[in-house]
Amino acid sequence: MTESISFEEAQQRFIQTFDSVGAPVRVPLDGAVGRVLATTIHATFDQPPADQSAMDGYAIRHADAVPGVALRIQQRCYAGDEPLPLEPGCATRIFTGSVIPCDADTIVIQEHARESGECVRFEALVRPGTHIRRKGEELRTGEKLVNAGTRLQAAHIGLIASQGIAMVDVRHMLKVGILTTGDELAPIGARRGATQIYNSNGPMLAALVSGLGASVSRVVHAIDNQGALTQLLSELRDECDLILTTGGASVGERDLVRPAFASLGASFAVSGVSMKPGKPIALARYGTVPAVLLPGNPGAVFTTFALLVTPLIRRLQGRTECLPPAMRLPIDFDAGTDETRERFLRVRLDTLSERGPVLRVAGEQGAGNLLTLGDTNGLAQLARGQSLARYGSVPYYDFSHWLA
Repeated sequence: MTESISFEEAQQRFIQTFDSVGAPVRVPLDGAVGRVLATTIHATFDQPPADQSAMDGYAIRHADAVPGVALRIQQRCYAGDEPLPLEPGCATRIFTGSVIPCDADTIVIQEHARESGECVRFEALVRPGTHIRRKGEELRTGEKLVNAGTRLQAAHIGLIASQGIAMVDVRHMLKVGILTTGDELAPIGARRGATQIYNSNGPMLAALVSGLGASVSRVVHAIDNQGALTQLLSELRDECDLILTTGGASVGERDLVRPAFASLGASFAVSGVSMKPGKPIALARYGTVPAVLLPGNPGAVFTTFALLVTPLIRRLQGRTECLPPAMRLPIDFDAGTDETRERFLRVRLDTLSERGPVLRVAGEQGAGNLLTLGDTNGLAQLARGQSLARYGSVPYYDFSHWLA
């Protein structure tokens, strides 16, 4: 194995070695949520398309707004109705979203009006222009709605729909193949041997991949046999845009994944990272397909996936933002020192602390421990050689951003 590189350099290599994959496709808007937009969308008309009332009330000429003086109600205009031009000395009963009548310049809300018969009186003076949403005040024709490279969420869908756009161009749905390895792993639902544990990495990775809006093409398992490994890797290369493997990534006698890739002609862009957990992680180019060799311990798999694989997936999806921000927050524990590697601790974010938001250690930190992951909000980064006292500030990788 070549010398491990720093975590920061590894992150950059994971997003710079490969480009987005696949040609864009056109899909109906109602099927686009979670997909990555391929082309920037612009407004096709002003929003609002005309001056509108922001409140239920009465549209008037401000010059006619004299307290106690009755104005004739010439029309009741609901949202969607075509208003008549407003005559002098008259008012139009109007509702939120209704188009403002021509020559009206002010809305008096219904709480400040007293309607009697066909007339209305107002209790107080109002400022001209009150409660009117002007044409184009939200959007002008041609303005950007949503940038290419955005993963579409409900708010984006609503905005695009408001412009009457029924079809959108999105990036290719990334197909990910997952290969777990190890004689010690038993399939879920099968009888477990006395020396075996159940394979949690496969289902966990499939769920993580799906959470990023990618498609899980296949989840397969290989025993510790190089022939079986090379056969499955060849199949995955032909079917997938990205291959993720777990276990066998180090250099022990039974660590066969790296030699299997090498025998198939793969080259390595990353071959170990100075981080804990996750040091054996590697990034390979297998033909044209990127492959990530993850550790075998589930806790290390989860950590390296969040910090290094998700930026790669975003890059392959064509997203604009591959590296979400990592905010700095104080830790509510004493941290020792590791002179050789960056450390990433599973933490809970406590927003109710008397000191404000703080990070607390989420129990056992062993690379094979899964129990504490369910009680974890994110990861705290402790720099190599850094010793922090309690309430020192560290980078915090929030899973709500890094796993989305």
